[in-house]
Amino acid sequence: MTLIGHKKHGGLNKPVMGNFGRNEFAIIGGHCSLIKSLADIVITTLSTHYQCAYADTSHHDDTIKPGRLFCGAALEYSDEINHSTINYHTSQNPYQLRELFALADFVLVNGNHQQAKEQIVIICDDKKASLQKRIKQLTNVQLFLLDEGMDEVFDFVKEAVPNWQTLPIFNINEHKKLIQFLQNKLEMAKPPINGLVLAGGKSERMGFQKELINWHGKEQQYYLADLLKPLCEQVYISCRDEQQNTINHDYNTLTDTFLGLGPMGAILSALRQKPDEAWLVIACDLPLVNEQTLQHLIKNRNTKAIATAYKNNTDNFPEPLIAIWEPKSYPVLFSFLAQGYSCPRKVLINSNSHILEAPEPTDLKNVNTIVEFEEMRQILNIKQPF
Repeated sequence: MTLIGHKKHGGLNKPVMGNFGRNEFAIIGGHCSLIKSLADIVITTLSTHYQCAYADTSHHDDTIKPGRLFCGAALEYSDEINHSTINYHTSQNPYQLRELFALADFVLVNGNHQQAKEQIVIICDDKKASLQKRIKQLTNVQLFLLDEGMDEVFDFVKEAVPNWQTLPIFNINEHKKLIQFLQNKLEMAKPPINGLVLAGGKSERMGFQKELINWHGKEQQYYLADLLKPLCEQVYISCRDEQQNTINHDYNTLTDTFLGLGPMGAILSALRQKPDEAWLVIACDLPLVNEQTLQHLIKNRNTKAIATAYKNNTDNFPEPLIAIWEPKSYPVLFSFLAQGYSCPRKVLINSNSHILEAPEPTDLKNVNTIVEFEEMRQILNIKQPF
């Protein structure tokens, strides 16, 4: 029996995904050799700026060849000279596939065998009957490619795609137009950036709350939030639940929902709130950060990576708490958490991260102790920073 008002599942914000990833196109209606050739051309160009992936179904015999899978292994990993392979004994369900493709910015799919949330339709006379069988797969057509000798979209396709006249139509050999079309799509799909000021720490080493220090004429949490406002879509102050009522209501707050994990919990909480958007995270213990520092980070953002961060010149490690965390970092952070690691720096070091030199390395100087507090007071020539 289900109780009135009872929710079977938690109210999580789900990322917008297809069968494989966030941005995926099935190329359907042509010979498989043509689809693979187009995929090669597109991926060769786009892979310089995006993590590209490809999905297909093999035409070969499905019989497992002699080897570890044949012997009963569930998985076989092989580290080759120029690449690595992972073979599974069983097929992957949609949830596992999304996990495998989680780092991809863009997935091309052989639509003759697999489905994707958006489609590129090849109008090919030889594959007319095959396309007609798959007509129900044309759920979100974005582009038509006319094969050699073709000059019009099939009538049954026009019926299945009511808005067909508004869609671009290229010839099959107009590769530059195809690539430009996909580049435009990916640019439009680039995740917006929100700002997150980390103010939820207990400042135990300092002995008083770092976010309340007045380094620049206002509390540090408000100073940083105001710095972020012109650079981000929305800005939030990350805090503990009991802090909410103490924060000025002119500022948005985002309470930690992953408790006891420090900064990693705050980052995960933000990604949980808006899993399709990036987050520019900045800690309250960085008094010298300025607009130039943040603008440089955004200008050099690399969405191909899970995050863009500055290198700390003191220890040469990346700084996770002045960084842009992309949506694709969400499952990566979880995977480290599942292995018992809650250090976001460890995630950056052991993942595909984009690390920058700071325009002015001293801007990254942090203040976590009384000694560092006194040093910063001298640098900024402040008598009473409260």
